[in-house]
Amino acid sequence: MSYIKLAAAVIFVAAPALIHACASGKPKQYMITDNKTYEASLFRQNCAICHGPEAEGKTLDNGTKVPSLREGEFKKKTESEIYEQIANGGNGMTPFRNQLTERELNMMAGFVYHNLRNQ
Repeated sequence: MSYIKLAAAVIFVAAPALIHACASGKPKQYMITDNKTYEASLFRQNCAICHGPEAEGKTLDNGTKVPSLREGEFKKKTESEIYEQIANGGNGMTPFRNQLTERELNMMAGFVYHNLRNQ
């Protein structure tokens, strides 16, 4: 009988937290490291070294601060502006126009715009 009371108490205490977690409405963050898509693979190969494994940004050994692709000022960029940044580089970023195909450049711009920013 005491097990039933204990189980009821646990459910009574835990239920509000579970309901709140399920109903929060906050979208789950897209995880690059767990993803098997081609775009995530391209990110890991070309972008993660500077932007971090989950695109959160980081400070390089030489002190250069690489921005997050998920939040901050970068979130105001349009998909075409993101494409231009990836293709042509600038502000310390290497251009990828000669490393990625046109299709891959478009895929990466869409990946950043739609997946990393939850657009």
